[in-house]
Amino acid sequence: MPVSPPTAALTAAVLSEALPYIQRFHGRTLVIKYGGHAMVDEGLKKSFARDVILLKLVGMNPVVVHGGGPQINRTLAQIGKKSTFIDGMRVTDRETMDVVEMVLGGLVNKEIVSLINREGGSAVGLSGKDGGMIRARKLRLGGGDPSAKKSEIMDIGQVGEVSEINPHVAEVLFRHNFIPVIAPIGIGEDGAACNINSDNVAGRLAVALRAEKLVLLTNTPGVLDAGQKTISRLGLGAVEKLTREKIIHGGMLPKVACAAAAVEGGVASAHIVDGRATHAVLLEIFTDHGVGTLIERG
Repeated sequence: MPVSPPTAALTAAVLSEALPYIQRFHGRTLVIKYGGHAMVDEGLKKSFARDVILLKLVGMNPVVVHGGGPQINRTLAQIGKKSTFIDGMRVTDRETMDVVEMVLGGLVNKEIVSLINREGGSAVGLSGKDGGMIRARKLRLGGGDPSAKKSEIMDIGQVGEVSEINPHVAEVLFRHNFIPVIAPIGIGEDGAACNINSDNVAGRLAVALRAEKLVLLTNTPGVLDAGQKTISRLGLGAVEKLTREKIIHGGMLPKVACAAAAVEGGVASAHIVDGRATHAVLLEIFTDHGVGTLIERG
């Protein structure tokens, strides 16, 4: 009786493990925030594109929202303009906004679209300005604190936070089997372009699209416990507890807050995933163990 070679048996086992997940998520929407090391390493870029294409081929509706901070910094440096940040937010005057829009809506967005199309997918690049998809209100640092004095509220230029998402354009693209790739640029109250945090755009878009999952790619293994081990699964109650205890801290805080807000808004689960792992998206969604932290109600 013939015996399958070890590699073939392993491939069959992986496909078998993925099958129930493929069946469960068929026809569902998945929003992926693409950034970090996965955007600069050539091997990871290719594996990410193939992951997104496979998700589409097995019947899911993937949407990609991307960042591009390092690329913006590099372009600003080339024209002799210094990048300035306050509380992690880029100070964005009109000249800087022109560069942000050129880099995010042009160079980075079109590179991702080309990468997916080159690997056999059908992607369409958009910014939040297209079809009035993302409307924004001006973000003023300190403006969310009712106790802040007027003098303590800082205007950092054309930086916004999402006020409204119109998902119609993405839904039209789904119906025609395209993969939307979205730059996090919105329309401000005055009609001008706004630079918006890409994690927040992805989270709000996931809620508006009634997505099954939100996936945030990072340069870390996921949410870590007090012993620096990855926590594979967290309920919203546990997120609050770990935040109070300052186990979730630093740069992970806004990512976890974004993921938790999406789940509270109706997204079934959010995943903070190590984008440095090859095929990170597939490993998190279609295997039992995953490569990050899943956040869900509970």
